[in-house]
Amino acid sequence: MVITSIDHPFDDAAPAVWTRSLVRRFGKKNAVDGLDLAVRPGEFYGLLGQNGAGKTTTIRMIVGLLRPTSGTAGIGEFDTWKSPLEVKKRIGVLPEEFNLYERLTGAELLDFTAAMHGVPKKEAVARRDDLLGMLDLEADAGKLVGDYSRGMRKKIALAAAIIARPPVLFLDEPFEGVDAVSARLIRRLLSRYTELGATIVFSSHEMHLVEQLCTRIGIMSHGKLLVEDTPEGLCRAMGVDTVEDAFIAAVGGEDAEKKTLAWFESSPA
Repeated sequence: MVITSIDHPFDDAAPAVWTRSLVRRFGKKNAVDGLDLAVRPGEFYGLLGQNGAGKTTTIRMIVGLLRPTSGTAGIGEFDTWKSPLEVKKRIGVLPEEFNLYERLTGAELLDFTAAMHGVPKKEAVARRDDLLGMLDLEADAGKLVGDYSRGMRKKIALAAAIIARPPVLFLDEPFEGVDAVSARLIRRLLSRYTELGATIVFSSHEMHLVEQLCTRIGIMSHGKLLVEDTPEGLCRAMGVDTVEDAFIAAVGGEDAEKKTLAWFESSPA
């Protein structure tokens, strides 16, 4: 197994990921509206919401890709915008839309990423080979990334995000465009990563995967955090059996579902 330990720099009493009164405004609209968030070290935290709820904008501000209108965000003791280099040392990011060096092979991309993070060459080669094997990319390691399918690009981007073993990992829709076999490989890798003490913030519309993987879930709507609990706690609070049902109840999706059913019932055959 490629991951044998995680350098865990956080005091367990302090959050590994946090935001305080975080706001991002686009024109007159608040995409994120005064968000306070605290993810504890070692959590697999699911950040859920409908399209436009503010999930991706939140992640982009925490990792330093988008400057907040106001408020703060950070990793451990470091403010993202006051100590950007310290934050970048401690995070791996798999964005929903990722840009890769398409003229590199898969193996070269991982070698380059490891070198950028200062991983010793011998260790980097061992990690690269292990990750390629774990993600079923060994046979394609010598192919250009530009020739990869979307699912393969997703897997090589995840390998690049994880090769330096950052203590915090951000994943935005990591299973989109990934087949069932690859999805299982990714789930096993991520579960192992958190078992060793890493913190993962995970945004996805795949509710069954959220239910399987996440230890705690926050549901956003209109840039605000509506509710936050364990998967079991959410289901209990909403009086439902699944996280998907809890999510729909939290964001008011039941009303839309009723309107849809009423429309079909009222439409002529």
